[in-house]
Amino acid sequence: MSVAYLEKLNSGQRRAVEHGVSELDADSSVPLLVIAGAGTGKTNTLAHRVAHLIVNGADPSRMLLMTFSRRAAGEMTRRAVRTARQVKGDRAGLVTDALIWAGTFHGIGARLLRIYADQIGLDPAFTIHDREDSADLINLIRHGLGFSKTESRFPAKGTCLAIYSRCVNAELPIEDVLRMSFPWCSSWAPELKQLFASYVEAKQRQNVLDYDDLLLYWAQMVSDPALADDIGSRFDHVLVDEYQDTNRLQASILSALKPTGRGLTVVGDDAQAIYSFRAATVRNILDFPGQFSPPAKIVTLDQNYRSTQPILAAANAVIGLASERFTKNLWTDRAGGEEPRLVSVRDETDQACYIVDRVLENREGGSLLKHQAVLFRASHHSGPLEVELARRNIPFVKFGGLRFLDAAHVKDILALLRFVENPRDRVAGFRLMLLIPGVGPSFAERVLDYIAERADPINALIAAPPPPRAGAD
Repeated sequence: MSVAYLEKLNSGQRRAVEHGVSELDADSSVPLLVIAGAGTGKTNTLAHRVAHLIVNGADPSRMLLMTFSRRAAGEMTRRAVRTARQVKGDRAGLVTDALIWAGTFHGIGARLLRIYADQIGLDPAFTIHDREDSADLINLIRHGLGFSKTESRFPAKGTCLAIYSRCVNAELPIEDVLRMSFPWCSSWAPELKQLFASYVEAKQRQNVLDYDDLLLYWAQMVSDPALADDIGSRFDHVLVDEYQDTNRLQASILSALKPTGRGLTVVGDDAQAIYSFRAATVRNILDFPGQFSPPAKIVTLDQNYRSTQPILAAANAVIGLASERFTKNLWTDRAGGEEPRLVSVRDETDQACYIVDRVLENREGGSLLKHQAVLFRASHHSGPLEVELARRNIPFVKFGGLRFLDAAHVKDILALLRFVENPRDRVAGFRLMLLIPGVGPSFAERVLDYIAERADPINALIAAPPPPRAGAD
């Protein structure tokens, strides 16, 4: 059988693709961990592995491919079809059409829950709430419990949902989640417990699941050995992409589906575990090899196809500082390129000034503003730079998250400063009034009307009637 489709792979990619495919392979029953550095052809390698398994007799309908997004699953499937076509010709489409178990953890979970609904006491006609629907339901319950009218401000619906989601995905009690991730909400632990209990009850009563339930119910389902064995026996091969971005629930699901690790392939990079999306933990990928006996086979992809050697040398130096990691040294044949510059500054303010100075310097050198970009680890890290750009009247576009000056707490402070300067600023005054415990829109309007009718707004504000009791407005 022709293996021409493997000839364009480098040695590391080919080892990952061919691992355990032949029954004569001594590692045929050993799980595989592919550590794929940035730009090393991870998607191409995983797609080739899927195609290589199919070409060598694996039943595509008994393969489970889980990716971080539906788009990634579609791309992986299309690449596998193209690769298989090089060997099977027109028959490849028929074979890979059977690759029906490809999608996200949440999407696969939803399908399995409907199939096994009767066995776990779940109505298979359940509906699924997205994040916005879930936040709205929490808000309804929050209001019904009276938490939206507390004397001090109760966490907003989005914050409540984020706390609930982290408790579920990290498998941690609420006290630990509040202490580690939401310390400003710690005083509300009893109320949040009551809210979450009512939220779960409402979902069950309405026969709805949220995104977190799709993993939670799946994990609970495979905690039953008989169900876990039945679901696991559906799949000869389970392949998981972006494993560094999985959480404890997802890891427990995989362990239950393939307790021996046979047929299990996970791909990821511990050095790219930076998002913590839905309580993702780097421990999953770091601890993966030792979960099985014999330990998982580790194949490292370290040939980079995107960058230049000076950039990779800097990246390797940074990654090398990690206290716990998989050893790899990214390299490339592309030797050219300008070396990155390491700049030390005193604080974030100086950092922002330095960047803006370079932006203006580049513009003077002929680089348009729209041809310059600044990258951040997280959206909120851009605050000091946004302030400096605004101060120097330099236009910019921010991708991802609100602009610093559009954030609610920043607008609150700016409203306070505007109102101090001009007590007749009705928009600023109205925003401030609503921050006062017990004050609602109608009372705020009355106070602002009272101020507007007086010649001295400062004295009028002092003499204004006191706010009503909490919830009375």
